[in-house]
Amino acid sequence: MSQESKETGGSKPDINKLLAIVPPASELKKKETSIKEKRIRVQFDSSLDPSKMKIPTELAKMLGIKEGDTVELVVAGKKKFTYTATLFESSDTNVVYAHPDELARQGVANNSIATVRRVH
Repeated sequence: MSQESKETGGSKPDINKLLAIVPPASELKKKETSIKEKRIRVQFDSSLDPSKMKIPTELAKMLGIKEGDTVELVVAGKKKFTYTATLFESSDTNVVYAHPDELARQGVANNSIATVRRVH
């Protein structure tokens, strides 16, 4: 028998010491991932400034958008529009509001499905 096995008593390493370096599953879930874009409905609001888009605060929080940020609205993956974000309180997080002039000129209908994301 070798000198090392006599000192350790020939036992296996303690499994608890090995598992101590692995974080528990509850710690892994704490890392919150934010989404980069979301599919929503676009509704027309003629009272808005043509350069602004009204976004519900809950949706803005999910996307990491703050008041005054530049946001991009993409319809059908082809038509892109850039706006300045204006936040408002709403229970419906799946609807944003934009001025209809440019959207209608490009063939986008009221209540169309689009993707909204923050421009970096």
